[in-house]
Order: sequence, then structure tokens, then C-alpha cells
Amino acid sequence: MALGFLDRSRTVAPPDWSRWLVPPAALAVHLAIGQVYAWSVFKPPLEGSLGLSGTQSALPFQLAIVMLGLSAAFGGTLVERNGPRWAMFVSMTCFSSGFLISALGVATEQFWLVVLGYGVVGGVGLGIGYISPVSTLIKWFPDRPGMATGIAIMGFGGGALIASPWSAQMLEWFGTGSGGIATTLFVHGVVYFGFMGLGVVLVRVPAPDWTPPGVPVQQSVGRPVAVSANNAVRTPQFWLLWLVLCLNVTAGIGILEKASPMITEFFSGTSMPVSAAAAAGFVGLLSLTNMLGRFVWSSTSDIVGRKNIYRLYLGVGALLYLTIALTTNSSTLVFVLCAALILSFYGGGFATIPAYLKDLFGTYEVGAIHGRLLTAWSTAGVLGPLIVNAIADSQEAAGKQGPDLYGMSLLIMMGLLIVGFVANEFVRPVHPRFHEPGVGQSEGSAAGDPAREGR
Repeated sequence: MALGFLDRSRTVAPPDWSRWLVPPAALAVHLAIGQVYAWSVFKPPLEGSLGLSGTQSALPFQLAIVMLGLSAAFGGTLVERNGPRWAMFVSMTCFSSGFLISALGVATEQFWLVVLGYGVVGGVGLGIGYISPVSTLIKWFPDRPGMATGIAIMGFGGGALIASPWSAQMLEWFGTGSGGIATTLFVHGVVYFGFMGLGVVLVRVPAPDWTPPGVPVQQSVGRPVAVSANNAVRTPQFWLLWLVLCLNVTAGIGILEKASPMITEFFSGTSMPVSAAAAAGFVGLLSLTNMLGRFVWSSTSDIVGRKNIYRLYLGVGALLYLTIALTTNSSTLVFVLCAALILSFYGGGFATIPAYLKDLFGTYEVGAIHGRLLTAWSTAGVLGPLIVNAIADSQEAAGKQGPDLYGMSLLIMMGLLIVGFVANEFVRPVHPRFHEPGVGQSEGSAAGDPAREGR
């Protein structure tokens, strides 16, 4: 009976089903798995209780991002075949179990169990959960794909806005020793299991002949262009977007993973040092801008085009990194504003990429294509924290402190964004030889539309 509940045929919406009920289902999953962005709250307690370095305490986060990309890449086809309810159930089970295994690891002071639980098992939950609603949302909102994916992926960016203060408060209640951290992780696992279950129950897919109300048929049908996942990876467009996503994520995730200790160390030698509470607030602010950027910038891309919006993410982002590098710790306000904007572009890049893929490849296997593209996130999940943490550790070993710990990292991030900007300029419509013969876009697409792509 449980397997029947998860069957794709059981999730087809009745004719009177409102498509606006689907985004809340997606948010239930994405708000939960977005907790990964609050990992920096656990770093100082873990380092203190288990004797870890900054690089070591980042391992569960880094591996979780690696597993996110790998599970999304290899599980994308399964998600398309089995449907969003099955995918959300798998995500819920793995993500919650990851917390329980990690709690056991901290309680027994076996850090490898934390890496296994949060990084591997939880990471699989991240990947399957992340892609689970994307294809479904695009099919429900073919007229506004940027807005639709922005709503869901906004939840992933905003998950830490809830998790960061919640986790910090629980650590204050239970303590920052191994017992307190373990209890906090256990509570996370139980609560997230129940919250994600709401999405599992609520999600639906549109009937094959469904079209959006009030949208002309010709707009719903679009141009008969469809590219399979296997063909997509053979196109230069796929790899250009892979590079764009990888570099944009690398530039943002390094700051996000180390946000709390970074702002504390950046201003430690000034007349206005940043307290632990203010640092936690900074993490929350970054989560807020990360979340809002996913909706605002992705929705804007429906108007200005995907290529143009990525010009903003990458070009202006590089200038913001340069601003931080030049002003160092002279102004807390400038640092916070620049970091907030960078994280809004970081989030916007995630939310816009599914619509960019839909414009180029159509909706035929966009979920599977999106999953394979997220291997760029796996790569960036290693590169970003590694660059920031390794350089900071080496500079600290050399006796440096404050902004000197991060100056080189900031310039590297600026350079990566410039390379991404150039890659985006080479994106063009997919050549017809990669299209699937005889496959139309019944779910709605304007694939290959230069206006959408921002050419």
C-alpha cells in the first residue's frame, strides 16, 4: 500500500487541482534540506569538542555537496521515471537518517560517522530532494519557469534562515559539548522528517493534456524542440553552463560555508569586533539574501532573459569581490552589503539554471539534465571551502590575521567569476542535430528562444 502511494500514477492531479498547491509542497522539502547552508553554526562547537581544524570541520558539508551533485546526476532519470512523490520520500528518509547517524557519531566522538551520516547519507537526501520538484514545477508553470523554480529553490536558500538561529538556540540549551551537539542533531532529524512529509503528501503532477488556465494554446505548446539527457551532455551548451554554474557556486559557497568565523576574524582587530551573536545574525542575513535572490533574480530572468541575468551575477559579482578586497576591514557595512549581494547572485544562479536549461533543451528530460548539471555544484562544493579554508589556515600559520587571512581568496573568487562571465557569452541555441526526432513539447517550452536566452 505504501508503494502504491508513491507510484507516479497516484500523483496525477485531478482536473480541478490548483497548480499553486505545488510550490508549497516543493518548499516543504527545500526549506528542510536548505539547512545545509547553516552548517557553519556547527563548526566551532565541533572543533572545540572533537579537536578538529577548520578544514576538517568543513568535511561533512563538503561531502554533502559532493553527494548532492552525484545523487542528482545519477538519480535524475529515476526521479523523472518514478515521479516527485517517490523522490521526496527518498529525500526525506535519507536526509533525516543522516542527522541521526551524525548524532550517534558525535555522541561516541567518532567523527567518521558524522562525515558518513551528514555527508554521504544526508547528501543523497539533498541531491534527490533538490531536483525532485524542479521538472514538475516547470511543467505546471510553462509560462513562468523562472518564477516557478525560483519559488522552490528559494526555500533551499532560505532553509538556513530558519535553521541557523534554531540550531544556535538548541546548542545554547543542550550545550556545545559532544552530548549537546548530538542531541541537537537528533532533534533536527526527527523534526525534518515530519516537515518534509508534508511535501510528500501534497505534491502532484499535471495530466499529460493539461495547459495553464488563461494561457493561449500556442504559448503552452511552444516550438517542437526536445533534447534528451544523453544528447544534452554532448552539446557545448551543457558544458558552458556547467562551467558557469561551477564558478558562480565556488565564488559564493566559500564565503557561505565559513560565514560565521570569517566575519569574526575579519574584524577582530578593529574598534568594532563582531560578537558570536552578530556573526550568527550575519549567517542569517546571508541566508535571507540567498533566499530572496533565488526568487527575485530568477523571476526577473523571465523578463530580461537568462544570459543577461547571468551577466549580472558574474560581472557585478566580480566587482563586489574586488570592493571587499580593496576596502578590507575599514567598513563593516560595506563588507556586509557586498557579501549579501554576492549571496543573492549565488542563489539567483541556482534558481535560474533550470529555466536556462529549459530554454535550451526543452522540458523533455529537463529534470535529468538538471541533475547531471549539478555535478558542477559537487565540484564547487569542494573547491570553494577548500580555497577559503586552506588559504586561511596557511595564512594563520604564517602569523597573519584579520583580512590578511582572506585577501588572496577574494581575488581568486573574482577571477573565477570573470572566467564564468566569458563562458556565458559563448552560450548559443542548441543545434538541431541534438534534438529528439518526433518528440514535441507538450508540457510547454520555448526551447531555443533567443529572447528567453537573452541573446
